[in-house]
Amino acid sequence: MVTLKTHLRRTAGVVAAFAMAASPVLVSAASNTATTSVEATVGSTISVSSSGTVAIGLTPGGSAVVSSSSDTVSVSTNNSAGYTLTLADSDAVTNLVSGTDTITPSAGTQAAPVTLATGKWGYAVPTVGGFDASYSTETNSTSSTSKWAGVPASGSPNTLKTTATTASADTTTVWYGAKVDSTQPTGTYIDTVTYTATTN
Repeated sequence: MVTLKTHLRRTAGVVAAFAMAASPVLVSAASNTATTSVEATVGSTISVSSSGTVAIGLTPGGSAVVSSSSDTVSVSTNNSAGYTLTLADSDAVTNLVSGTDTITPSAGTQAAPVTLATGKWGYAVPTVGGFDASYSTETNSTSSTSKWAGVPASGSPNTLKTTATTASADTTTVWYGAKVDSTQPTGTYIDTVTYTATTN
């Protein structure tokens, strides 16, 4: 004899079995990760410019005269280690030349500059090497005491400045001077100087 209790038990079992069959089967999702490195490499750039022609006017009288003028060299670079600026003649001939006439380079060096002898020309960069702390424009001075170095030939440049960081229009003033007397033939005496800026 099936009792009510037994019937209820059987019914509950059927319901439970049905519920289990009707429930969705849950599956855990699998996952993993990966990483990548993004590297943007910025290359070095550098630019250099100067004021252009340096005009030195000389009018000798009874005595030899010195005249001078300056050039401004500007360098920009994004190089975090800075740059080095050098100066040299553009070729092996370091004379100022007008036809067959010349004004020859100063015997002074950047380490040991000297006052100009008659018929000589040179450059100076204040506080670099043995140069004085300041220079100013001279016009037909008969008593100049400023000191100068001869511009080195191409291939043997002199270092004017070395920096250690980026630069934006960083300037260096370079002075040029010449000394002549009344025996120097008239004319425009020309030579070309090259500035080279290199990233460190």
